[in-house]
Order: sequence, then C-alpha cells, then structure tokens
Amino acid sequence: MKAGVACRMEKTNTAVLCRHCGEPCPNDKIVLGESHFCCEGCRLVYRLLDRNGLCTYYELNTHPGVSRRTPVRKDKFAFLDQEKMADALVSFRDADQTHATFYLPAIHCSSCLYLLENLHRLDPGVLSSRVDFAARTVFLAFDHHRISLREAAELLTAIGYEPYISMRDLGGSRSEPNRRLIYRLGVAGFCFGNIMLLSFPEYLGIDGSEPMLRQAFRYLSLLLALPVLLYSAQPFFFSAWSGLKSKFLNIDAPIALAVLVTFLRGGWEVMSGGGSGYFDSMSGIVFFMLAGRVLQDRTYRALSFDRDYTAYFPMAVTVLEYSTAGDPAGPVDSTGPAAGPREVSTALPDVRCGDTLLIHSGELIPADGILTRGDALIDYSFVTGESLPVCRELGEILYAGGRQTGASIELLVFKEVAQSYLTQLWNRQPGKTTPDTPGKPSFIHTLSRYFTIIVFAVAASAALYWQLVDPARTWDAVTAVLIVACPCALLLSSTFTNGNLLRIMAKNHFYLRNAETIEHIAGTTHIVFDKTGTLTDTGAPEIRWQGDQLSTLDRWSIATLAAQSTHPLSRALAAHLRPTSELLYISSFIERPGGGLDALIDGRRWTYGSQAFVRPQSAVSQPDATGAAIYIACDGHFLGAYHFSGNFRTGLDKLVSDLTPHQKLTVLSGDNSHERRRLQALLGDGVNLLFDRSPHEKTQYIRHLQRRGEKVMMVGDGLNDAGALGQSDVGIAIAADCGNFTPSSDAILRADQLTRLPAFIRFCRSGRRIIVASFVLSILYNIIGLWFAVHSALSPLVAAVLMPASSLSILLVTYGSSNVLSRLLLHDKDHSGR
Repeated sequence: MKAGVACRMEKTNTAVLCRHCGEPCPNDKIVLGESHFCCEGCRLVYRLLDRNGLCTYYELNTHPGVSRRTPVRKDKFAFLDQEKMADALVSFRDADQTHATFYLPAIHCSSCLYLLENLHRLDPGVLSSRVDFAARTVFLAFDHHRISLREAAELLTAIGYEPYISMRDLGGSRSEPNRRLIYRLGVAGFCFGNIMLLSFPEYLGIDGSEPMLRQAFRYLSLLLALPVLLYSAQPFFFSAWSGLKSKFLNIDAPIALAVLVTFLRGGWEVMSGGGSGYFDSMSGIVFFMLAGRVLQDRTYRALSFDRDYTAYFPMAVTVLEYSTAGDPAGPVDSTGPAAGPREVSTALPDVRCGDTLLIHSGELIPADGILTRGDALIDYSFVTGESLPVCRELGEILYAGGRQTGASIELLVFKEVAQSYLTQLWNRQPGKTTPDTPGKPSFIHTLSRYFTIIVFAVAASAALYWQLVDPARTWDAVTAVLIVACPCALLLSSTFTNGNLLRIMAKNHFYLRNAETIEHIAGTTHIVFDKTGTLTDTGAPEIRWQGDQLSTLDRWSIATLAAQSTHPLSRALAAHLRPTSELLYISSFIERPGGGLDALIDGRRWTYGSQAFVRPQSAVSQPDATGAAIYIACDGHFLGAYHFSGNFRTGLDKLVSDLTPHQKLTVLSGDNSHERRRLQALLGDGVNLLFDRSPHEKTQYIRHLQRRGEKVMMVGDGLNDAGALGQSDVGIAIAADCGNFTPSSDAILRADQLTRLPAFIRFCRSGRRIIVASFVLSILYNIIGLWFAVHSALSPLVAAVLMPASSLSILLVTYGSSNVLSRLLLHDKDHSGR
C-alpha cells in the first residue's frame, strides 16, 4: 500500500518548446532566465554550457540538443574503470596522456561539432577533441591524471552525447578508414603529377636543344613510375591474378596488363634512349582507378552494414556476487550488509552459467536465464516482431535480446552469451549465395569479360599481322592497342557514376553498402515488408477509447493513474492524455504486478489494468485477442477500454500505388493478425499479408520466392528480419536514426524516407542506363582508336594523351547526367533533416 501520493501539473494551452532539445514543455515551471525546458536534464545541460561560455551551441542551429528526460544511471560506465575494457577503446597511452575514440550516435549537426571540439572548456583534463562527422565518432586526447576514461564518457553523456559502447568494441572491430588504399592513392597522385610536369617539354617539343636534361627527366619519370607499379597498382594485380586462378577474366585483368606493358615499354625506351615512355599514362590509369575506389569506401565506412550480435550486446553487465551462500534473492543494495550481493561490472564474454545478472530499466537481456527477482516487462520487438512488451513472472525464462522496460530485475543465467537464443538466431542467417540462389556477377564484370577477350584477340591479331608484314612495327602496334583499349573509361564511368549515385542517395538518407546494391535494387521484382517498426511508427501508438462517455474529471483521474505505472502502454496513455489533463491527488493505491492498479482518487475507487484484472469474467468468456488495451472501472462499474494499435506511417497508400505497377508486394510480420483488416484496407487487396511468422519462416518465404525466379527486396528493422534480410537479393534495414543499431543489411534507409522508396528504385534503374550509355560511348571511342592502332597509324604517345582525355570527358557526361536525374526523380533539394 502506498499512500499520500500527490502530484500536480498545470494545463498548457500553447506549446512551449524546450530551449535545448525542441520538445514540448509539459509546464512552464522548468525555466532558467527566459528559457523554458522540458525537463531538469535539459536545463542542467544548458546551465553547464552557459557557465562555460558555450551558448554559441544554440546559435548555430535551432534546438540542437537531445532530450534528457530519461536520466542515465550514475554508474553506467563503471566498467570503464577496468583496464581490460578500457583498453578496447584506447588507441594510445603514455605517462602523460591517453587517446581514445567514442562512437556517438547523437551527432547530427554543426552545433554538435562546435560543442564536442570545445570539450576542453568543460573539463581542463581534456587536451583536445576531434570529430569525424561521417563516422559519428569523437577522438579524445586527455590527461589521465586529471580525468579518467570513465569520467570522459560521463562528461559526454552529461552534455547529451552518450557513447554507444558494445561488445563488438572488445574485438576492436570499429569501422576504420582503409588507410592503405588512401596511401596508395597519395603515392599515385604525387607520382602522376610530377611525371606529367616532367613530360611537358616532350609534349611541346621544346627539349631538343638539351639532350642531357631531356634524358635526366626521362630517368626521373622512370624512378617515379616504380612506386606506382610496385605499390599503388598492387590491388589491380592481385585482383587480376585472383580472377585468373578462378578461371574468370575480370575488368582488372586488362588494366593490370596495360599498366605492366606501358611500364616495360617505357622502361625499355628510356634505357635504350629511344623515347620517354608512357609513364604518365600508366600513373594516370592507377590514380583515377584508386580515386574511384576511395570514393566508394567513404560511403561504406560512414555506416556499418556488416553487424553481428556483438554490436547489439553491451560491453559489460552487472553481475551480483554473494559473499555467503545465501539466497540469491537477497537484497540488491550493494551498500547493505556484508552478506548482501556485491555489484561487479563484468565483460559480457566472461559471464558464465549460474551467474546472477542485475538488469536495469532500459537495458538489454544479454543471456538466456530465469527471472529470480522483480517484475519483468520485456520488449521483444527487435527479436520477434511483437509490437507490445510481454510480462514475465518469477521462475519464467527470459531470452536474450529483449529489453527490460520496467524496474530493475535479477536474472539467473543458464545459457552463456555465445549459446543464447539471440546468438543462435543470428548465426543461422544465410549468406547471399545459396545452392538455390546462385550468385550472379555484376553486369559490369560480365561485360568486361567479353571486352577483355576481344582486346586480347585484337592485340594478338595485330601482332600476327605486323609480324608478317613489317616486324619492326609489331611492338608499336601491340602497345598502342593495349593502351587505347585499356578499359579505364569503362571502369571509371561505372565507378564514378555509382559513386555519385551513392553520394546522392546518402544525401537523401538512403545508404547503400556498395555499387552492386544499385544493380540489385534496379532488378527487384518482389518487395517484402516487415510490419512492426517498418510500416508502423514505434514512437507513438494510435489510441482509441471504446466505452462510456468520459467526463473531464474521469479523464483527469485516468491520466493520474497512467502516470503512476511504468508499463509502456501506460506511458503512452499518459503522454496522450497529459496535454489536456491535470494530475489529481491519490489517497492510496495498490499496484498488482502483471495486473494493474487499485487506487482511491477523490473518494472514488478506480481499477485500471488488463482485462483479466478489471473484468475477470469477460476475460474468460470473451478474451481480448490483441492484449493491447487498458481496461478502466470506477466504483465497480466498467467504463470501457483504451485500445492501442500500430500507428502506420503516413503515405503508405501512395507508396503501395507507386510500387504495385512494377513489383509484387508482401507484408511478412512476426506480430499477430489482429490488425489484418485495417492493414488490408490501407494497402489494398493486391498486397499479400502474412502474420505470425517466425524468423526461420520469414527466411523460408524469401527462399520460396527466389525459387520462383523473383528478385526479392526485403525491408525490415528487427533481428527477427535479419535472416530474411540476408537471404534476399537486397536487404534494406529501416532505422529511425541511421547511426543506431540495425541488422546486417545491404542498405540502410531512414524511417521517414520510406515513402520515397519508389523514387529511389527509379533512380537506381536510371543510373544503370547512364552506365550502359557511357559504355557505348567508350566502345565507340575504342573502335575508332583501335582502327588506327592496328594499322600502326597511331603513335603510343598520341594514344597516351587521348586515353585520359576520353576518360575525363566520359566522367563529365556521367556525373552531369546523374545530377540531373537526381533533381528530376528525387526532387533533390534539401532532405537533410535533423
């Protein structure tokens, strides 16, 4: 029994926005000067920044902060005091300072950059801070004598940038730039630029009077070409050799051959004094190819597409250690008697069967176990697709992957993390290639294979012809053929066009893993959608009252009851009623775990909760199949119930009407079918709806479609979709914030951009047409050039000049075309959002 619970709240007729985060303020009592705040957390951040002269943070962008309504547990980062876990984040340490990198999902604007790079003004122990905006990370150099790694994490949390630290960090697998590729590009660019400068006198014919100087320039070009051949060009040689070992001629084979031939021919000419060689062409080929690869690598590195369960689990959990062999259900307070449990932060891989875990509100259940204390209210939406949390009682099994939404609970582990249900579910994910769905190479590599065969045939024919007619001209003809026919124009047009498409779509919050994903999207014939979190907005459910008409006092009483419960449905109801309600005085109330509340408000007895708690007889005769309702009774009289349903995203009808003429559509959900009629009416009869599907059944359905010849796109958001995302030809993960955790996928689409999916598909198809058109243009150029080359009417020097000129012209055409299409198809202006 709890008595004397009193709480008052003033009604607000006009929405006052929080100065820090921009959310509506529930009242006008939390203020600082003339600024209003939605909670004490936001006010504390504002006061901290104001005290340190950092209010420029609020001038760069409007309401740039993140809501601080949900407090962060004080000892959440205590595990960073342990050297083993701290070392996972530390990149350097000496006697004076430590360097560490944190991943901060909340980074989103220029205000974030300003604040995070001025951390030294908040704590003098921070020596410097540097933000990588694309990767959403901050690099800190700090004096560990004045501030610890844990305190640095707590400082970031205090200003609204809580670090996301997962089990994956223990393996040091954060996405890092491909520095070796960047170094290769830098070397190729340096050598290419200097070789071009040294070659200008020969291009212009002004070095005849200085033969010694001319020969010196030639030898310098030869020396500069060596690191390009031996270091920068290695990826092309390795790729070509791998293809040959697999009996496959990829597009890198003629590039590698052209590089090798131009270097050998150029070296022979320089050493024999017969000419300047073709080192400018060779270094140019390598430089432009590497530039395209670096462009694509930047998009891939900005987001993590390859994620396993270690990126979902926390790095550490709280293990309760008992000093005596007492009852595990003893007191939890670590400051209590000596016989009570001691809270120990433990690395997740070190958790063993028989350990008792303390799971706080909002924390993930990391291992399968038995509930030994507390009331479990578990959100399994990410694992099973169920849209509503489920209640579990003492002695029941809790599976890994759920998130506790109520008060703290204790869990006795009976399966370690590596053997848990979630881990097994993740490990069952299929690869993209299966016996039923064999992998298909990119159309670029297919085209390049035939192109390579043709080039080699033409070169061999030219060599044979000139060997019979005029052997002295054979070598010139063969080298000219290989230089002119180098597929760099083909590869560059593909690389830079796809790179620009990736950039444009990323600007519109659609992030693709690689260029092959563009092809797969363009070829999609069947799209499968998950329901919960994909077609529905998990932020706020739709709430309907069904029952007697409520008076104003009734609504205020119900709002007061809802405010006392931690159940997610109660929280949603409280938020729904709060703007028009006052909270009343509660004389007394009793909370019955898993049932509801009995309360006395203004002399009236209210019963609030589940159907079985409020109307036990009807729960037997007419059970609520959805379970998504809160039943209300007053003084023994049943008033009605608030029913909760998924809040479907706006624009779904338009999304379906745009997709159905070109693709077949299916909704594949792990949730129950209580919303079938509503969803069918919204989407139309042409959409196939399937409910109550397990993760394995989802994967099997995708495989079934592929056996029928369909090219399947799967759009989902949860772990229960991970197998289907992996099996499909292209898997798209939906995320409310693209920096947050998503299953392994081929693409990540921000949730509010889902209705633009048809436009993205059309854009990918148009991009493929641009590449094909550029190929045709390149082939026309190659045919003309080869005609002169095989007749030995085109000197290698002229061929070397024409090669980069043609490549650059094709790049300009493809780049301009893709930009024009983005404005026509995506209406690409500003979709930056927050």
